[in-house]
Amino acid sequence: MHAQQTVYMPIVIEVSGNGAVSGTNFRDGALMAIDEINASGGILKRKINAPVSDTQSNAAISRAQVQKAIDGDPYVILGPVFSGSVKVNMQLAQQAEVPQIVGAEAAEITQMGNPYVFRTSFGQQMSMPKMAAFVANGMKAKTVAFLWVNNDYGKGGRDVFFQEMKQRGIKIVADVSTESGQVDFAADIVKMKASNADVMFIYTNEEECARVLREARKQGVKQPIIGETNVISQKVIDLAGETAEGAKGHVGLTADAPIPAVQAFTQKFQKRYNYVPDHNGLKGYMGVYAVKYATEKLGKFDRKALAKSLHGMTITPKQEPGILIETTWDANGDVDRISFLVEVVKGRQKVVEILPKLGK
Repeated sequence: MHAQQTVYMPIVIEVSGNGAVSGTNFRDGALMAIDEINASGGILKRKINAPVSDTQSNAAISRAQVQKAIDGDPYVILGPVFSGSVKVNMQLAQQAEVPQIVGAEAAEITQMGNPYVFRTSFGQQMSMPKMAAFVANGMKAKTVAFLWVNNDYGKGGRDVFFQEMKQRGIKIVADVSTESGQVDFAADIVKMKASNADVMFIYTNEEECARVLREARKQGVKQPIIGETNVISQKVIDLAGETAEGAKGHVGLTADAPIPAVQAFTQKFQKRYNYVPDHNGLKGYMGVYAVKYATEKLGKFDRKALAKSLHGMTITPKQEPGILIETTWDANGDVDRISFLVEVVKGRQKVVEILPKLGK
């Protein structure tokens, strides 16, 4: 291993570029967990060494950074968050037999037979069915206008959601593709309004979500605006201000979950970083504690054994308080846990319903 007295756990993440909001939250959550673990003696009495590399939200750079991390003989690699980056670097970690704890949500990532990739949040094949059920049963919608970002994340979510809508007999009356980093959404919102859809579904990266919300309110959109995770994330709420009020959606994780352990995490995070974390902060934090628990259960540092043991593992807060919410990893590295329907109220997420684990 990198150094016998430490645990080398590099963080390869989006610190700059279009993914900076997501990556910074993930990094900060991971570093908070690492400092807590190191302060309490480390993992099996070894302190964690976790240097941070910036992918600049660029897939090619992420691949180079993961290769650089592998050259240092890591125990685990944390990140990235962007699905397009994970798709091009996960094979490097697989070839080196290094477990990779990622924040990516594109459905295909865990369907490619890589036994070393593990999510920290739902994949789209897990989250979109919950969102589709909300559209059909909670909102009683018959038509949807769908705006998505044209990258691996957006395309993956669109495909799964459209399939779910077809199964429920709900029509997609506007299918609007946008670009990552896009600034002007005026024409896109005009198309969405013209569709007269019952609801508008926004599925882009955080900063773009905020721009969409501002433009939608500017053009007087009356339909409910909904989304999966990003459009109702705390960072988007902060960026969009009052134009985010009333937005609804499904989130796999939220800093506002009515769970004492999550609320304690949120308070610690805010005190340390002076901002409210979004779901990515929780993902980074919980991912590190999952590695700690699984390693201590093994009683040794063995990368292959760690990957093998995480498949099918359930970790409860009683077993490892840092996991915050009972979480299960399946044979593909996908997670299953409770999740939340939320509405933006007075600048924060308000949880309106807690949804059970899919496996229960």
